Amino acid sequence: MAGLRVLATTARTLSLLLAPDGARFALSEPISWTLRDAEGRRVAAGEARAAALFLDGLTPDTGYRLETDIGTLEFRTQPCAGLVEAADFGIDSMHPDNTEAFARAIDAVPPSGTLRLGRGRHVTGPLFLKPRMTLHLDEGAELAARSDREGWPILPERTADDRVLGTWEGLPEPCYAALLTAIDCDGLAITGRGVIDGGGDRGDWWHWPKERRNGARRPRTLHLVHGADISVTGVTFRNSPSWTVHPYRCRRLHVSSVRIENPPDSPNTDGLNPESCEAVEIAGVDFSVGDDCIAIKAGKRGPGQTDHLAPTRDVRISHCRMQRGHGAVVLGSEMSGGIHGVTISDCEFHATDRGLRLKTRRGRGGTVERVSMRNVEMWDVPTPLAVNAFYFCDPDGKDDWVQNRAPAPVDETTPRLRGISLTNVRAHRVSLAAAAVLGLPEAPVEGIAIAGFEVSYDPDARAAEPLMALGVEPVRHAGVIARNAEVTGTVTCFTEDEDMTPC
Repeated sequence: MAGLRVLATTARTLSLLLAPDGARFALSEPISWTLRDAEGRRVAAGEARAAALFLDGLTPDTGYRLETDIGTLEFRTQPCAGLVEAADFGIDSMHPDNTEAFARAIDAVPPSGTLRLGRGRHVTGPLFLKPRMTLHLDEGAELAARSDREGWPILPERTADDRVLGTWEGLPEPCYAALLTAIDCDGLAITGRGVIDGGGDRGDWWHWPKERRNGARRPRTLHLVHGADISVTGVTFRNSPSWTVHPYRCRRLHVSSVRIENPPDSPNTDGLNPESCEAVEIAGVDFSVGDDCIAIKAGKRGPGQTDHLAPTRDVRISHCRMQRGHGAVVLGSEMSGGIHGVTISDCEFHATDRGLRLKTRRGRGGTVERVSMRNVEMWDVPTPLAVNAFYFCDPDGKDDWVQNRAPAPVDETTPRLRGISLTNVRAHRVSLAAAAVLGLPEAPVEGIAIAGFEVSYDPDARAAEPLMALGVEPVRHAGVIARNAEVTGTVTCFTEDEDMTPC
């Protein structure tokens, strides 16, 4: 049945979509559900209030039947080759550093086995996961990074065979290892109702956002590198030192029923940033962060550096809630490898600085194309659509060759933006502009199509610049602002009492 499907299973958990027509992140009415075993006995029951439902406490390799108000589905949990209890290896909530004990426990997990962390706050340094394992955090379990970075391992920018491991803003660089680092971890699953705390609020991580310490950049909380068939479900991430979840060169990645929360003033604590990845599904994730909620990237062209570039393809985002943050869904500015095929549907954006945001600049190269947003509702988002090919990032971002509005020569460093559609998008209390689009004169933005785009305006709004580029005038209550861009369709204005007029 449409709106009822399994998202991901592990041996002991299920993430599923329970979304009737019109549902976004939150359900307008609770949906009752009952879980039964193969003999029809009731195992659990409850009410779903969000479109993504997460169930735990299941038995490995077992068939179940879920009965809901909108339909029924059957599923089977994954087999488990062996359960390893973290406590059996001396991992203790009273210990100031459990790093060595965790390493022993991870080493003991058999292929297709599970490491389970029980209740309590367990402090550790960086951990390195391995393929075909499940890390399961029980409800009440917390994996927390220690505050002292003395002896913290540094991930080199490349392996001995020249594969890129560490990146920072699209370029290969050494980085401090993440609290959880997974390199070549095909078949990895991270699941449960527990908390993964990156420790950004402890120590000094947030005090040097654009600098290096010991020659390395700040760590992520979860760094997935060169992996395939990975799932992350159920858990809560918080207090990331920089980007929270950073998949790099991953294929067939699934993230659902997850919460990502970082303080609003924490620097560059993006929620989920797939970089040069293929076949990514993000469903039912709740974001409240200090930077972009989702930032889709594909590397940055550097002087004499292009071998690390690879495209991002086929990203599907649905039934998510984006709160605060600089952008809800952002493409770029690191997009030199190309971003192809991004779909955002049935989501809610709350008080993000921008809704859908594409940003690039001269010197990047690469193409962003086939981007669609449909059935999305926004509240208090100043600019629902922002497309900026003059983004003044990097130390030279305000130089004349980047910001000059005269046409520049077209070559492999000229970025291209095309094929962007907005359908059935409703934005409440817009303050600046419904859409602001600034393309390059030598490479205009092609094929922006708008249909069913409705906005109301914030009566208390003050004028400000809708795009981060030189020479952009402040605006208030604007409709579509477009320069060097092909835009078709119109925006309709409404008042909160539902009066509809052309903007």
